[in-house]
Amino acid sequence: MACLIIVGTQWGDEGKGKVVDLLTERADAVVRYQGGNNAGHTVMFGNKTFILHMVPSGILRETTSILGNGVVIDLSELVKEINELEKMGIDVEKHLRISDRAQLVMPWHKTFDQLREQKKGKSKIGTTGRGIGPTYEDKAGRAGIRVGDLLDQEKFRSRLSELAKEKNIFLEKYFDTDETSFSAEDIFSEYADYIKKLEPCIVDTPFLINQLIQDGKNILFEGAQGTFLDVDH
Repeated sequence: MACLIIVGTQWGDEGKGKVVDLLTERADAVVRYQGGNNAGHTVMFGNKTFILHMVPSGILRETTSILGNGVVIDLSELVKEINELEKMGIDVEKHLRISDRAQLVMPWHKTFDQLREQKKGKSKIGTTGRGIGPTYEDKAGRAGIRVGDLLDQEKFRSRLSELAKEKNIFLEKYFDTDETSFSAEDIFSEYADYIKKLEPCIVDTPFLINQLIQDGKNILFEGAQGTFLDVDH
């Protein structure tokens, strides 16, 4: 297999998940390299049913499963998915690796995503409201938070405070809404709990993947969305 990439040539929903599941048996590592938790598929493995939105399905075969730098990660949803997998007997910590450069979906991204749709009325684009688009906007504008930022608590707290002020102004002035403003302290407390669980899985994934390639491992690169939704690769 060496390095094999599965990607759709359009927007997604081409049945890539079925192909990934078929080829994972031959892979030493499965790499999810873009998209967010607006993707996903149901996997029947043995006599159990798994619903995956973020974690590569290779995790079910105890294959090294990597979330790369092009993925945008909603930590609340990722932790929820990991907890469900662990309840079903999967050793996630041993096999999951998360890029320290992956962008985080923050609470304001989801709020803005939903409010924009409401504001557009009949012109809405049909977003899932999970904050994926706004997260990529901040990523491109170098205005977001990455997984690795959480490893330095003081740096994260300072960055969070700065961004929350900015997003609250945007919430008030642009959307003119009675939505509750974003509390940097509340978000910091919530994310501090997430990082306790995820820290063992956070690595420099480009280094890891290149090492796997040098070692002659079979690597399956899993495109969650199609090329038209991929801003990195």
